[in-house]
Amino acid sequence: MSNQRTPLGNYCNRFATLTLVACLFLVEYTSSAVADNWPQFRGPAGNGTAEAANFPIEWSSDSNIAWKAALPGRGASSPIVWGDKVFLTAFTGFGTKESETDKSQLKLHVLCFDRATGEPIWDKSIVASEKTQDFSKRIQDHGYATSTPATDGEAVYAFFGVSGVVAYDMKGELLWHAEVGEKTAGFGSASSPVVHENLVIVNASIESQSAFAFDKKSGEQVWKISPVAKAWTSPCIAKTAEGKSELVINQIDVVKGFDPKTGEELWNCDGIDDYVVPVPVFHEGIVYCLGGRTNRSMAIKLGGRGDVTETHKLWQANIGANVTSPVYYNGHIYWASDKAVANCLDAKTGESIYRERLPTRARIYASMIRAGDRLIVTTRDQGVVVLKASPKYEELATNVIESDENLMNAGPAVAGDNLFLRTDSTLYCIGSKK
Repeated sequence: MSNQRTPLGNYCNRFATLTLVACLFLVEYTSSAVADNWPQFRGPAGNGTAEAANFPIEWSSDSNIAWKAALPGRGASSPIVWGDKVFLTAFTGFGTKESETDKSQLKLHVLCFDRATGEPIWDKSIVASEKTQDFSKRIQDHGYATSTPATDGEAVYAFFGVSGVVAYDMKGELLWHAEVGEKTAGFGSASSPVVHENLVIVNASIESQSAFAFDKKSGEQVWKISPVAKAWTSPCIAKTAEGKSELVINQIDVVKGFDPKTGEELWNCDGIDDYVVPVPVFHEGIVYCLGGRTNRSMAIKLGGRGDVTETHKLWQANIGANVTSPVYYNGHIYWASDKAVANCLDAKTGESIYRERLPTRARIYASMIRAGDRLIVTTRDQGVVVLKASPKYEELATNVIESDENLMNAGPAVAGDNLFLRTDSTLYCIGSKK
């Protein structure tokens, strides 16, 4: 019997080869597309991580700035990136100087810029709620646009505390506006929204001691979790060792895990007996939580049910951060505390590996991110410090944009070969000019 291929056999073979090539291209394209976007606070998984990044580690006013764009107002929110667009929030009309008294002039902006050039594409705003906090030194410090927006490539979702959640389509048309409560506290709102499947999830602990999920297309409330107490932290969509999604909310006294689709509580674990701001991070089925003015941290194995304090809490340490969120890399937890100290912790044991003073005496409010094997630390007044992601402390660069003396309260975004930074006046794209 001849083993010579028939015309049909040749056709099938060629079809199979083309199919394989197409599948490989699709996988590569999808992976590239994911790496090329930074769709929410602290990146695609909320872990503050860009595995592949090729932006320069050194820049200044006259070097390695691809473009810069003037902002209409201040803000402590981070930029996000999707496709050919960069999004950001800001506030205008009130809250920048003590002499201002007319709160009715406060406007809350969602901004869209061209990713390649920095040219503004649209600027949409809402009038702030009359329940918005009065001016204070704390509010002057942080402002009224503290939450980073989120996007799924179809719409942009922004949270403005007592002024609610807004959704705009990619052309800037308002889709919906939802309220989450009228209470205020301390330095204001801070939690950022996350998108999970068909839901936009918001922690409104400050506004109503609740967390909400809204249908991302209609804005209708899908579920509500209450109480959520003294938690300025953003929701964390973590993955168990089996790959199942759990919504983790760290709050005063307790860490809780929920089904993100329904809001049903799955587990609870004794937590930090103080208010919580840092966002948890997860790796291989373990979630790492920081918080409290006395700075503590803990590791909890995901996937439990009921009270898991005795069964799933792996360790607790008297070291951590009050405001800033950590990153995970190669068995270590890294963060820059609000006291301007860089920290490295053994993720398996909670043992401190190093604590090193960063080159600033001011508090740090922006959370560290990891770009490949580099750690990016945004200080308020001394630029951006680049560290080696290593259990041995090593400063690689300190970058100051000398022409801009405004404070930096926001962490950066990483997309493709660019780093996106914002000050109170300007949005910067770090990288080579195209």
